[in-house]
Amino acid sequence: MKKVELLSPAGNFNALKGAISAGADAVYLGGAHYGARAYAENFTEEEICRGIRLAHIWGRKIYLTVNTLVKEKELDNLYDFLLPFYENGLDGVIVQDFGVLSYIKKHFPGLAIHASTQMTITGSGGAAFVKEQGISRIVPARELSLEEIKKIKSDTGVEIEAFIHGAMCYCYSGQCLFSSILGGRSGNRGRCAQPCRLGYDLEGQNGYPLSMRDMCTIELLPQLIASGIDSFKIEGRMKKAAYAAGVTAIYRKYIDKYYQDKENYNVSMKDKSLLQSLYIRSETGDGYYQRMNGKEMISLKSPAYSGTDEQLLKKIERKYIDGQFYQKVEANLCLKVGEPVSLTLQKNAASVHITGDMVQKAQNQPLTMENIKEKIQKGGESFIKAEHVNIDMDENVFLAVRSINELRRKAASCMEKEIIKQNGFDSENRRKALPPRPKEKKEVSCALSLERQIHVLVRTKEQLWAALDENVSRIYLDYSLLGEKIPDRLQKTVVQLFIALPYVIRVKDVPCLKKVKAALSSGVFDGVLVRNLESYQFFTQDICGISCANKKCIPGKIVLDANFYLWNRESVSFWEDRADEFFLPLELNAHEWHELMGMTISKTFTASAVIYGRLPVMVTANCLKKTMGKCDKKPGIVMLGDRYKKQFPVYTDCLCCYNVIYNSVPLSLHKMFAFSDCPVSNLRLDFTFEKGEGTAEIIRYFKEIMVQYKEPFYKEYTTGHYKRGVE
Repeated sequence: MKKVELLSPAGNFNALKGAISAGADAVYLGGAHYGARAYAENFTEEEICRGIRLAHIWGRKIYLTVNTLVKEKELDNLYDFLLPFYENGLDGVIVQDFGVLSYIKKHFPGLAIHASTQMTITGSGGAAFVKEQGISRIVPARELSLEEIKKIKSDTGVEIEAFIHGAMCYCYSGQCLFSSILGGRSGNRGRCAQPCRLGYDLEGQNGYPLSMRDMCTIELLPQLIASGIDSFKIEGRMKKAAYAAGVTAIYRKYIDKYYQDKENYNVSMKDKSLLQSLYIRSETGDGYYQRMNGKEMISLKSPAYSGTDEQLLKKIERKYIDGQFYQKVEANLCLKVGEPVSLTLQKNAASVHITGDMVQKAQNQPLTMENIKEKIQKGGESFIKAEHVNIDMDENVFLAVRSINELRRKAASCMEKEIIKQNGFDSENRRKALPPRPKEKKEVSCALSLERQIHVLVRTKEQLWAALDENVSRIYLDYSLLGEKIPDRLQKTVVQLFIALPYVIRVKDVPCLKKVKAALSSGVFDGVLVRNLESYQFFTQDICGISCANKKCIPGKIVLDANFYLWNRESVSFWEDRADEFFLPLELNAHEWHELMGMTISKTFTASAVIYGRLPVMVTANCLKKTMGKCDKKPGIVMLGDRYKKQFPVYTDCLCCYNVIYNSVPLSLHKMFAFSDCPVSNLRLDFTFEKGEGTAEIIRYFKEIMVQYKEPFYKEYTTGHYKRGVE
């Protein structure tokens, strides 16, 4: 019976040692770049290579986080960053960016690629899609129930890695721009400032409505194991090494306990208390595995951590981290005058035999057994240490100390490789299969298009009729506007009509997609605006569930919204043959937009940009109405106020049961629009809470400044990342 993998975090080398010593089957860690924990201590290149060696000697695996969105200017550096780890046998990489996925597949064959939870995979469709692209394991959205995870496993057979312990995000991972918009620190770049942990006023109630309780599933392990999850993941790369070791040790104990006697599985109060003492918030829960959302999942009173037991941490450090970390072997040393010295190291089936310099007859001070034994038993930088040393030597022999040390080092290095090979890890074939080094692609000039087209996105009927009256080029209708019958006015209009799909799709929401598909077949609509992999897969697969070539499964175009994150030429290339249009990323600045377009000019894959509207800063499974105890299952607006008295409107989408938290002020790139400082011609105005007349007034304003610039009539707005971008 295959046992579930226990996957532990490591923010530094001590945490790696502690996790392995405490029983982790695998460890995930980040390097100096491309990892979604930019403020963790992280590892140097040398430490990662050494860590891979350490893990493989003990039969464990190392996964590297390459799970940030990568800018075009950073893409070419990815090769040199990954190469030493690939050559040293790295077991897998965790990615968010489809460009990074494509790049790694192309340049590092055989390296396992895991889909980060930042990809927001919420069902079998998304899982099947990424599996087709070469993903061997997915980390699904943390919001999924155990039943949803079981269905993904049953439908696709893909490996599933799921969180079992640690901090929880309020937003669907990969869909959060809150920290980014407020302060320029992007969660997609590993720099989240955690605004969800701050206090807010929610309809007159003060507290911490966005602060999720930490996850602790120690009592839920039997159900999680039985569900077929392949890997249990502990959160915490930014926490102390003792945390990684301590939490790992407890989960190791209870995973083993389940396999030994699952009928009598129970968790002691002592171990529950111990977990609570290891850097965890004062209130805990078991996440979303058994519930959709709820007030009981939120730390409403305080997001602070409970007091950490320093004595306990020191005890854990002494047990799992302090001291040297060696595989002990048996050594047989032979010193015969006139013959090369020889050293044999052996452990179980692994054995190496090394010869060195010629042994000489001693002129003055012969070597002693004790002296030789001491030098052979030195550990040094190796993870091999001779516990028992058997010496066969002539009397009055001499060999330079340098020669003995060199023999020991060479034998230990060879023994490490042999044990690693015996454990099933062998990176030699990788080096042979490595393709030629990629050539850097040079930017070409990007001519600005002067034929600007105004597109709008509407969420209410008032906004829809206003947009039709103003005769814009294209209208994106929110999916919630689809009634039982398509209005005559829509059937007769010459304006392009697209349906904006839900931000999140779960298995319960498939009827919404079927309704959209039926509307597309009417011939009234020209395509869909896609916001997640579930929707994409639904509209690009045939009735047998097989992905269609050339996007021919639906009558109309597929447009990818900005949250598909096409940040670099590889991501654009990946989607070019899979969709018709895409929106430029909201977190890139003007220069980066131009840079991206200069690397990816295409006549068949059109780029567009959002230039007005309240940006969605969070998409959440938890519902603020429900947190207040006022869930009426009707779509509506609640207001979230921060400490600076800013008000963030929250739309409660009750058709697909999620919330969208919008920025307190709208984005407005009117100057860019007026002066044609944009590398694309299709420019979208997003309307959320505007009334009909307000919608028309804004559309008219943007039309007017196409002819002659004037300042906007609205006073409060932001230019978002257009000037500043993100680090």
